[in-house]
Amino acid sequence: MDPAPLSLGFLMDPLEQVLVHHDTTFTLMLAAQARGHRLLAFGQEALFHQGGQVHAHAREVRVKGEQGQHFQVVAEHPELPLGVLDVVWLRKDPPVDVAFLHATQLVEAAGGRSPLYVNAPGGLRDANEKLWALHFPELTPETLVSRDLAQLKAFVQATKEGVIVKPVDGHGGEGVVLLRGDDRNTPSVLELLTARGRDWVVAQEYVPAAREGDKRILLLDGEPLGAILRVPLETDHRANMAVGGQAVKVSLTARDREICQKLAPALRRAGLIFVGLDVIGDFLIEVNVTSPTGLAELARLDGGDPAAKIIAQVEAKVAERNRPAHRRKGGR
Repeated sequence: MDPAPLSLGFLMDPLEQVLVHHDTTFTLMLAAQARGHRLLAFGQEALFHQGGQVHAHAREVRVKGEQGQHFQVVAEHPELPLGVLDVVWLRKDPPVDVAFLHATQLVEAAGGRSPLYVNAPGGLRDANEKLWALHFPELTPETLVSRDLAQLKAFVQATKEGVIVKPVDGHGGEGVVLLRGDDRNTPSVLELLTARGRDWVVAQEYVPAAREGDKRILLLDGEPLGAILRVPLETDHRANMAVGGQAVKVSLTARDREICQKLAPALRRAGLIFVGLDVIGDFLIEVNVTSPTGLAELARLDGGDPAAKIIAQVEAKVAERNRPAHRRKGGR
């Protein structure tokens, strides 16, 4: 039997700007619509709190996979209480700035009945995409997070293969540089990235396997849906698709599965339902939780429908939440 239609809210960047054959949020919307669910889209700037609950100025939409004609507004809802929604997808693209953090705090004040959040606001606040992997040092390359210029210079000089340095709050490959001890630009680049010692940066020992590609593993409730390999251009060390990296088919290795298994309990505790891990060689590099990408590419390369699996899992979670307490898992 088909599940009852749900009302799904998508806190996201403007629909007008999405690339329909690449955008993961749009892929999820298409899959949800195909399963009969109602779609409401709004930006974080549309949130407001009044009368004891949080609202959004939302647009109810229908979507289709035709760029430029990819959505139709069915209705405008100037004061939609988020508490009437079954699910709120928090899919605003980085950067994770003060406005984003305030948005995660606002949506939690739904008032009365709260929707299922994907991902949980508290988990989004806690799991910085560059820093959360530090909880698993046995899985990551040698790493230094610092804003001390002398300390960073010494780390670069002591690392044979070179060091990848990136801003703590960067995204899409912006500001990611490869530095070596014999590069006379290193002191100047470190000054720029740290704003002369005011901002922290992440410095990680360069993993030579990066030339072969950066593996994006998509996880649903801690279990891998599959992976794509993002291969950098010959002229760039970054594999992000936003800067020209190409997605190719790839299988999960035993080490990939080990990494997933070690992270899964912590992800579940934090309410991080849909996550993208970045793995290079045998090492975990980043844990992407705000709006992980790669779903459309995974579907094209593997030939399956991972978005439908995600929506089905969300349906099951909503059903479990709505079930009387004595009938939930573990109830008697």
